[in-house]
Amino acid sequence: MRLIAFSLLCAPLLSPLFVQAATLSVCTEASPDGFDVVQYNSLTTTNASADVLMNRLVEFDATSGKLLPSLAQSWMVSEDGLSYSFQLRQDANFHSTDYFTPTRALTADDVLFSFQRMLDPAHPWHKVAPSGYPHAQSMQLPSLIKRIDKLDAQRVRFTLNRPDATFLATLSMGFASIYSAEYAEQLLKAGTPDKLNRQPIGTGPFVFKRFQKDAMVRYSANSEYFDGKPAVDDLVFAITPDANVRLQKLRRGECHIALSPKPQDVHSAAQDPALNSVKTDAFMTAFVGLNSQHPPLDKPAVRQAINLAFDKSNYLKAVFEDSAEPANGPYPPNTWGYAKDLPGYAYEPAKARSLLAEAGLADGFSTTIWTRPSGSLLNPNPSLGAQLLQADLAEVGIQAEIRVIEWGELIRRAKAGEHDLLFMGWAGDNGDPDNFLTPQFSCASLESGLNFARYCDLQLDKLIAAGKTTSDQQQRSQLYQQAQRIIQEQALWLPLAHPTAYALTRKEVSGYRVSPFGRQDFAKVRITP
Repeated sequence: MRLIAFSLLCAPLLSPLFVQAATLSVCTEASPDGFDVVQYNSLTTTNASADVLMNRLVEFDATSGKLLPSLAQSWMVSEDGLSYSFQLRQDANFHSTDYFTPTRALTADDVLFSFQRMLDPAHPWHKVAPSGYPHAQSMQLPSLIKRIDKLDAQRVRFTLNRPDATFLATLSMGFASIYSAEYAEQLLKAGTPDKLNRQPIGTGPFVFKRFQKDAMVRYSANSEYFDGKPAVDDLVFAITPDANVRLQKLRRGECHIALSPKPQDVHSAAQDPALNSVKTDAFMTAFVGLNSQHPPLDKPAVRQAINLAFDKSNYLKAVFEDSAEPANGPYPPNTWGYAKDLPGYAYEPAKARSLLAEAGLADGFSTTIWTRPSGSLLNPNPSLGAQLLQADLAEVGIQAEIRVIEWGELIRRAKAGEHDLLFMGWAGDNGDPDNFLTPQFSCASLESGLNFARYCDLQLDKLIAAGKTTSDQQQRSQLYQQAQRIIQEQALWLPLAHPTAYALTRKEVSGYRVSPFGRQDFAKVRITP
């Protein structure tokens, strides 16, 4: 899952790195919220923690569309779909650093700790996360998982309260990363559990070294990684919020990879013989969340009017420069279960004014538009996008004040439901359609804060829940198509775009692929001088 972030502009950190082939430098657009990934829901935090430092029981391979073994080398599912037994690999070692030296390899105790801290309110680590566990809650894991049993040192069994066709795929998400129970015990005894968020330990391809907010994150290669040592010796995230500066650093050799380039930067890089661009169709949707709990946005006619008032075609040309497909709902068109017959909302300002009048708002109303300061894949030009929406709403009598809010504060306050109109984006983690519906539209996700429409409807909730009780894809598709009709009729989002995901690299970089889910894998990336 996930969301995109930003940070303040910082001065160049490094001299040109192409002479230092053992260090891979990546220009990223934001600081992570922290490194205890279970506490957060932004893609930036997942990239900086789960993707490089940690592993999960299973991983989703975007190329094959299949779940692959990771920390679990094999698994078995009972015929009734209620029991999942995992055989753990014996060669997965936790990182050894100057603040922690493990005495053992991965065992079932680590799996139990990693999940029980999220699920059990009585667990000593449960309250360490001040904002709770948003993904675990929105994916309804506390009610889904009946118990977790340690069968022996290398085997663990999950027993569910009900069948769930998405359970295995959910275990590939970043928040399902496996932590060291031994390290957690050390921190708890020392009275410093907060260090888990500042000094992370995992089993992944890279080891955490240092973090300087709004500047950089440093990692070293894990020489004991069970899948083989990474091809580079060191990894640096050079936090560079301005896309123009990321491109400049790439050209100067201060970065080898630049993430989230602007569409015009992709065109510019195509003319530079020293650079390459890599791309894929992103499993993502950019949208404006409409807070259905804030009057008059609690009226469906008003939310529909906002959809009709916005010239989406003009927005796509101005902000995405034709590098994205228009969105009519939550799903990208290549999602199985996508409702092709939903027409979406056309640009009809006259009809929007008529709906407002029918809602008793012929004179319009005042509201706010929340956005971020700097761009990302799902919002390349936040200022321009907000201004375009503001102007179109003014044409139908809606006076909207633009509020630019720092990313961390924006997410925190939006999860608390303080926003009216919120520019946001969502990235599916595993190719399953439910990865959009449960986090964004379920009643449980309203409680966790990820439901940015702030909408809880029993009929919609039943459709979402029913879609997870069967593995029959055709049956699930039918249920999800019904759910999409409700979402569109209620106009819970102003859907914007399904972007093409790009990254820019220097010519000497090989082995890097853009993930449709926004995840990052640098373990196989090579630099050839």
